[in-house]
Amino acid sequence: MLSFDRSSLETKAARVDGRLAADDPVWQAGDLRPAGDIAVTGRLSSAGEDRFYFSGRLAGEADEECRRCLTPTRVSVTEELHLLFADANDEESDESDVYLLEPRATTVDLRPALREQWLLAVPGFALCREDCKGLCPKCGADLNLGPCQCEPAIDPRWAALREKGGG
Repeated sequence: MLSFDRSSLETKAARVDGRLAADDPVWQAGDLRPAGDIAVTGRLSSAGEDRFYFSGRLAGEADEECRRCLTPTRVSVTEELHLLFADANDEESDESDVYLLEPRATTVDLRPALREQWLLAVPGFALCREDCKGLCPKCGADLNLGPCQCEPAIDPRWAALREKGGG
């Protein structure tokens, strides 16, 4: 469960142990969705009048392409979270790290904030493995499978050094 009754949070903190599904309606077109459910654990508590604090973590996996060889690869994503929720009319609601709640809302829904945190936590550049050799810039062959038949590229900027016997 990732939605909590505001009135119950005023008197007692809630233990969060839920999942954000990859097919949840909170995801938007173009989002890098998780490969499966995202596990969310933590604690949600009152942080003053109409303010709530979540401390916890999210963990899941994402399917991406290796940035060097374009092989499909699955990356593990884990992120520690410290989130503040406040009513839209709160004096600190202009802060960029505060998630706004509708003033008349009866629940604190963590899902939109979790979506945003997931998108920020997923690595922008994934590698299939640390020693990935990538693709040949000339023929496009996967160099992880072995060398291609292309002649090594010679950068003309180094020609002067080669002429002097440096290469």
